[in-house]
Amino acid sequence: MTSAITSLSVIGLGKLGSPMVASFAAKGFTVVGVDLDPAKVEAINRLEPPVFEPGLAEMLERSEGRLSATTDVAAAVAATEATFIIVPTPSDETGTFSIDYALAACEAIGGALAHKDDYHLVVLTSTVMPGATGGAIRDTLERTSGKRYGEDFGLCYSPEFIALGSVIRDLLNPDFLLVGESDERAGALLAEIYSRTCENSPPVARMNFVNAELAKISVNSYVTTKIAFANMLARICERLPESDVDVVTAALGMDTRIGAKYLKGAVSYGGPCFPRDNIALAALARGLNAPAIISEATDRSNRGDVVELAELVSSRLNGASTVGILGLSYKPHTDVVEESAGIYLARNLAENGVSVVAFDPAANGSAERALVGSAVEFAESAAACVEQADVVVLMTPWPEFRELTPEQFARPGAGRVLVDCWRFFEEARYGGATEYVALGRGA
Repeated sequence: MTSAITSLSVIGLGKLGSPMVASFAAKGFTVVGVDLDPAKVEAINRLEPPVFEPGLAEMLERSEGRLSATTDVAAAVAATEATFIIVPTPSDETGTFSIDYALAACEAIGGALAHKDDYHLVVLTSTVMPGATGGAIRDTLERTSGKRYGEDFGLCYSPEFIALGSVIRDLLNPDFLLVGESDERAGALLAEIYSRTCENSPPVARMNFVNAELAKISVNSYVTTKIAFANMLARICERLPESDVDVVTAALGMDTRIGAKYLKGAVSYGGPCFPRDNIALAALARGLNAPAIISEATDRSNRGDVVELAELVSSRLNGASTVGILGLSYKPHTDVVEESAGIYLARNLAENGVSVVAFDPAANGSAERALVGSAVEFAESAAACVEQADVVVLMTPWPEFRELTPEQFARPGAGRVLVDCWRFFEEARYGGATEYVALGRGA
């Protein structure tokens, strides 16, 4: 093996894996993507995005013949010097993460390593519970390869801190890099791969597996606590005349001990990482007989916010009113609706007999699947959603929604209510055309 790795394989071509292979290839690595789904493999080989992610198509175009994909794990491992595993690790009923898919990948990787003479680096990026990498993951690789980790092959745990909708930017410009390493050589090789990929110069935190695994879920759990705190302030401001959560959090963010990120004060957080990582940290603590009061309270607060919002919206209904929900993805620039506050609101209202119509620029399809069996209807445009609704709730601050004019909200005769969860619209412009209710502001 050369001192610098030049060829990589990535197992899993989903929401993170596809941007990852495109980014590595665009930065000069020879990359082989692997997925059991032939449709994803064929899309990558055509240099077409197999998933929705801004900038992915452009990044694939920059791969310049260095990127290919296959369903054959063994062939991909044999052709490369390092393998990244980015497969699902779904939460189980206890709140911890299942590593069944990761172990299946390791079985195949280990089988391929058994036929390789050169040192090979294996990097697990999927989120796992503390103890998984140095336990079942390592054991499976050693058993199936007949080799020793830290000697014949390197093993690292290196989760990414990315947000859907900005995956490529986050991959290329991370705040920091987290590396749990089997040995000095493995960690140094991975850090060198990142140094040739990142466009900034992020610090690299290198440590053992357990510390890295704990750090991953701790980061996200801490962020959820910060979001929940800001949302708590918003609920206080709504009941305190002349108060404004944006003014308060702007002041808080000036304190370097706190910082401005994630202090918006709006609706519940969602997505595939924040809720489950927070729950997993609490589950880990309970399993160790350690207190998990903060994480547990954060989760209760987050779930309670949607219920309170549904009560607020219901209080604005008049008879057979229709509620229009703008935004169903858990955040802008993605079609993911997992743990989305918009989905929870739509379901809550529909289950209580409220007529609901919704629209999202990217997530109508995934939202329909998530809400199958409900009475929620879907509009073809934001304007159509507003037109059909008596109460409009801005749930996800998609930039496209700024194209809606005050005139589109206005309605002769019976008024229309606009509940702006993000203080997204200018009250001075929109408040004259409708009844404007901004979360986080006192009456």
